[in-house]
Amino acid sequence: MISFTTDKSIYTWTGYMYAVLLILVAVFQSLFLQQYFQRCFVLGMKVRTAIMAAVYKKALVVSNDARKESTFGETVNLMSADAQRFNDVINFIHLLWSCPLQIALAIAFLWIELGPAVLAGLAVMVLMVPINGLLANMSKNVQIENMRYKDKRMKIMNEMLNGIKILKLYAWEPSFQNQVMGIREQELGVMRKFAYLSSVSTFIFSCAPALVSLATFAVFVAVDSENVLDAGKAFTSISLFNILRFPLAFLPMLIAAMVQICLERCGVCNHYLCFVKCVVCVSVFVRVCLLCVSVSLEIKPGKLVAVVGVVGSGKSSLISAMLGEMHSAKGFVNVQGSVALVPQQAWIQNATLRDNILFGYPLEDSRFQATLEACALGPDLELLPGGDQTEIGEKGINLSGGQKQRVSLARAAYSQADVYLLDDPLSAVDSHVGKHLFEEVVGPTGILKDKTRILVTHGVSFLPYVDEIVVLKEGCVSEVGSYQSLKDRKGAFSEFLDTYAKEEGKQHTGECVSSNKQRETTVHHYFKTSQSIRKTSRTVAKTIKRYDETGSHEAHHRKGRPSVKFSVYLQYLRAMGWGYATMFFLVYFIQNVAFIGQNLWLSDWTNDAEDYYNKTYPNWKRDTRIGVFGALGVAQGLFVFMGTLLLANGSINASRILHTRLLNNILRVPMMFFDTTPSGRVVNRFAKDIFTVDEAIPQSFRSWIMCFLGVLGTLFVICLATPIFTAIIIPLAVVYYFVQRFYVASSRQLRRLDSVSRSPIYSHFGETVSGLSVIRAYGHQDRFLKHNEKVIDENLKSVYPWIISNRWLAIRLEFLGNLVVFFSALLAVIARDSLDSGLVGLSISYALNVTQTLNWLVRMTSELETNIVAVERVNEYTEIENEADWVSEMRPPEKWPEAGRLRFENFKVRYRPELDLVLHGITCDIDSTEKIGIVGRTGAGKSSLTNCLFRIIEAAEGRILIDGTDIATLGLHDLRSRLTIIPQDPVLFSGTLRMNLDPFETFSDEEIWRVLELSHLKEYVGGLQEGLTHGVSEGGENLSIGQRQLLCLARALLRKSRILILDEATAAVDLETDNLIQKTIRREFSHCTVLTIAHRLHSILDSSRVMVLDAGKIVEFDSPSTLFNKQGHFYSMARDAGITTVDSTALYSTALDNTAL
Repeated sequence: MISFTTDKSIYTWTGYMYAVLLILVAVFQSLFLQQYFQRCFVLGMKVRTAIMAAVYKKALVVSNDARKESTFGETVNLMSADAQRFNDVINFIHLLWSCPLQIALAIAFLWIELGPAVLAGLAVMVLMVPINGLLANMSKNVQIENMRYKDKRMKIMNEMLNGIKILKLYAWEPSFQNQVMGIREQELGVMRKFAYLSSVSTFIFSCAPALVSLATFAVFVAVDSENVLDAGKAFTSISLFNILRFPLAFLPMLIAAMVQICLERCGVCNHYLCFVKCVVCVSVFVRVCLLCVSVSLEIKPGKLVAVVGVVGSGKSSLISAMLGEMHSAKGFVNVQGSVALVPQQAWIQNATLRDNILFGYPLEDSRFQATLEACALGPDLELLPGGDQTEIGEKGINLSGGQKQRVSLARAAYSQADVYLLDDPLSAVDSHVGKHLFEEVVGPTGILKDKTRILVTHGVSFLPYVDEIVVLKEGCVSEVGSYQSLKDRKGAFSEFLDTYAKEEGKQHTGECVSSNKQRETTVHHYFKTSQSIRKTSRTVAKTIKRYDETGSHEAHHRKGRPSVKFSVYLQYLRAMGWGYATMFFLVYFIQNVAFIGQNLWLSDWTNDAEDYYNKTYPNWKRDTRIGVFGALGVAQGLFVFMGTLLLANGSINASRILHTRLLNNILRVPMMFFDTTPSGRVVNRFAKDIFTVDEAIPQSFRSWIMCFLGVLGTLFVICLATPIFTAIIIPLAVVYYFVQRFYVASSRQLRRLDSVSRSPIYSHFGETVSGLSVIRAYGHQDRFLKHNEKVIDENLKSVYPWIISNRWLAIRLEFLGNLVVFFSALLAVIARDSLDSGLVGLSISYALNVTQTLNWLVRMTSELETNIVAVERVNEYTEIENEADWVSEMRPPEKWPEAGRLRFENFKVRYRPELDLVLHGITCDIDSTEKIGIVGRTGAGKSSLTNCLFRIIEAAEGRILIDGTDIATLGLHDLRSRLTIIPQDPVLFSGTLRMNLDPFETFSDEEIWRVLELSHLKEYVGGLQEGLTHGVSEGGENLSIGQRQLLCLARALLRKSRILILDEATAAVDLETDNLIQKTIRREFSHCTVLTIAHRLHSILDSSRVMVLDAGKIVEFDSPSTLFNKQGHFYSMARDAGITTVDSTALYSTALDNTAL
């Protein structure tokens, strides 16, 4: 083409032919390339799917030992981030051989043009490789470190969100915030290091093409004075060098990505994907932490066997061993027939109530109804908005603890298995409900009467009705036999009974299995009197309905939104800092000017061939040409280097600011937000969105600016060569604009659909991991695998169209680019007389480049839009309304509350403005050091009352005074840090024991050991190797529930505040631990005001007064004996719980116990 413009003797048609050939070759290239990409992307998608399915499959069979090696967060990361990485690398895997091929072909053509001078350029390229290898290696190490910090930060975040209520009640947010911020700072430091390394490699690569062409041309001209650089040679070589640029830049990136995939992550992958089916050798000799259990047991079919023992004696471990969940040291377990498990903490799926009970079995109506009836779920169904079709939220959020346990029991009862393993299912429900469940389901007259049942229980009252009792002591079976024979033997069992039966013996004699008729009336009465359940459930139903609406609303709102507002970009730039942003743009602009300048200089240089035709080429001229050409090349590299450094600093600034804002706000959001938002959604903000802000946005921002300036530069050069080209730009630009808008809009929606449909994959995975023992016990692994495949397929429905839409775009854009090439060639043919060859060469070589650049520009625009959504999502969570200030103007005195007097004045409260009142005008006075028991049917407003004291819910009307100070005037932390609560669920965080007791490190070791002694944990902690620095695993899983509850007691003892609230604190523990806790509380908190919300009425019989709540009102408030004689609400509850007298002797003996203590 260039020789055509230089040599006027060639016929005009040849020029047209060249132009047509140019476009034909380009069109074929586009078609082949897109077909190739299409196949690669689909392959990548398949690989990602395979990995996700494999990780899920492995998670279902992984042994408990292996599960301990990697946290839940790491496993989710395998499914999300790492599977995605495989996908990205597979897309370009063929470049491993095609890059070297492209390089070889380009060099061959260059040799034809320039001869041996090419070797000089080649030498420069070869030199680049080891430098890049070194950089890649360094980057790899930095990335490993980065991964480690990310995992660590996500683990803490996950725990904080799961235990957010505890953080609020204890006012511990600042401590955890500082922990996260500390890790985040380290993470940002590593990111900065990585960014600097990247900018060095970018510098080398932007210099590469300039240096290569400089070396080649310099040698070519210097070797022989006959060698003159003409336009033909120069621009063909430049086009070939441009072809070389892509494989040269991409190959190392690809290798680096491959390296990253083969990182330690593969270690985790291997450990996860090596499909060595964990052969679960079920043990009779079980080792748990420091607990050696040696058990020999035989259980006959159809028997009901109770397993009893104190906290930590290995009852739950025995159940786990029967399921094969324990690591067996020797021996075996043989369980014949199918198994059903009811775990200690009920596992509820995010599905309808009916699906939770059916658990994959077909629906048989009569059996289903009988199960509901037996598990006392009928009345609950009337209250739930959709009956048994009510959608249950994540982790059973809209069910109470007792309801969850009953659903879990119903699931087992419906499954009609042969062997039932019941791990203390009766402790989470009220005593009369427990009695009903025992009679109707588990006991000798229940629907499971012909099945083999193994019941771990703390309820002494059920023991006379079981066939056999197994007593565990320190991990060994100490006795086996019937109730009577064990009692007569006067061994460990009779001691166990003596401890508990003193107070229970006289109440339960002959009362447990009364006539069914009386039983029914009691249950009937229990549900009838409890109008309030309806109210609560209605409230919860509304909450959940709203939760569902917000869920679907959020998805709808995500999917249906038009393009991202410009203000979001401005927010990001503001977070970067305007200085960085403008400098960065300027530097890149100057770099582009240098690039165009270099090429214009070259086109001027090629014109020398005509000026010095058949003359000797002067050396000074040659040196000037080479010198300026080289200088401009290096200048480009330097500017790129500066630009990337500026961007690195700016983007780390932005990352820091956005994360800090998000964290700050999430910790100050009211509790209501967490009740109605699935934790996965919040975790996603901290994981995926922050990852995008950290890594993806700076990359796409830089690429977009480079592409944008590149396209501008190309059009400028073509217009400079053939000014008439401006007329063609306008229609092309219009077409281009429409294609781009259409694509970006649909691509963005597809990406949103992709992320919306991706969440269920992870929530289902999380659910599976938490309910692993249940799924395995029922043998439902295959059903869950199928469900996982279904969820992944749903996700692929939006991934596949996205891949296709990319190809659709690419074909159209490349066609536009090919038209630009065609027109620039055509115009050169038409105006051949007025053009100099240098400019023609320049404009065509630029036009050839424009196809790629245009394609990238749209791709980058779309990617930037998709990624910037992360900033929008993060900002959305930084703008949620906060609860009251942590510290207000009005600070209470240092020793407040000194007396611990409480006063409620017409106190009304509702969960949200649009809902009904939960407490209707509570008015009462509680004196200093009074012990108040708070009782009421489920949903009477007992827990709401404690939530109000801590201002978890704010008053709608009325006020609460503590020592005469209105709590609404205080800062939340001032208030919460002066009250103490022992909550219903003992929540622990991973870290040390010490950190769990005293996160702010305000107490000395002596004080901590003292409270451990008081809470009966000193012996246990003293026996651990690390003592106070003993690591607590995620959620405190390496401690038994009883031990966790004792740790919560230790927390309360440390705070020494004058007001203590016990929120059903002993619901989950056995009677012995309950006794320990009650004694310690009576002794250590005798000078405090204590409010106890009780499940077991026995624990509050020695209170100074009892408050009976019903439907959010106080119906009775007096001493227990007065209330009992009055025969009102309290009397009927006491009778249901089997308490026949509340006489002064009982109180007197307790008083004596206290003095003896």
